[in-house]
Amino acid sequence: MTTTTEHYTSMPAIFNLNTVMDCTIILTGIGMLGVLANKRMLLLAVISIELMLFGLNLIFVIGSLYLDDIAGEVAATFILTLAGGESALALALIMAYYRTHFNIFIAD
Repeated sequence: MTTTTEHYTSMPAIFNLNTVMDCTIILTGIGMLGVLANKRMLLLAVISIELMLFGLNLIFVIGSLYLDDIAGEVAATFILTLAGGESALALALIMAYYRTHFNIFIAD
């Protein structure tokens, strides 16, 4: 009776870890560029922040699948909760800004 130490992961074979990590880094970078390049539109800044958080969630979930550990998925759940609260607060602030200034563009 021989024993082998094979590592079985729950990650499907169609996903290459490097490709998926590259995609998440690109998503996070696009979100960061959206925040940095945006000077006037509040809503675009909120969408860019959500894109960065989505890229971060994808990194945690793919890493969790690759390592066969639940901790990344738990962290992604907490980040989703944070993103929901952040977008609700940001939209409330945008509505308050709109009521006082009658537009959602930031004044120069």
